[in-house]
Amino acid sequence: MAFHIVLVEPEIPQNTGNIARTCAVTGAVLHLVGPLGFLLDDKHLKRAGLDYWHLLDIRQYESFADFEDKNPGNYFFLSTKAQKDYAQAAFADGDYLIFGRETKGLPEGLLRLRYDRCVRIPMRSDARSLNLSNAVAIVLYEALRQGGFAHLQAGGQLGEY
Repeated sequence: MAFHIVLVEPEIPQNTGNIARTCAVTGAVLHLVGPLGFLLDDKHLKRAGLDYWHLLDIRQYESFADFEDKNPGNYFFLSTKAQKDYAQAAFADGDYLIFGRETKGLPEGLLRLRYDRCVRIPMRSDARSLNLSNAVAIVLYEALRQGGFAHLQAGGQLGEY
């Protein structure tokens, strides 16, 4: 199994490319929920993901309803409007970590229905939000840490010079 990163209506191809690279190196599945603010063959998307695309499991959906119909599971919704912070959540392998658009986040209607499943990244009260790719990395690595970084290489070594 793996964690699932869900981007709902992402707008900036470079962010999605960076997130794709993070998913590739961690084994997370990337779900893109439309409409997207770019085409999947965008050069900025491809450049940000570097040469990791062959390691990526990427899936695309027309709408959140389409995504939800095809992916029953344990959902966590990331939002600056949440009361609970992500470090208070108990993540498990196979969970879906759901993020909204760069400019607006997730729709409030979606959050209201699942407010008990919403978590946030703590930040200053006078700051609006973090960059989407940074937010994904922060929360995904906390989820992986809670699972003991299963299936990931924990140590490296220096080469000879």
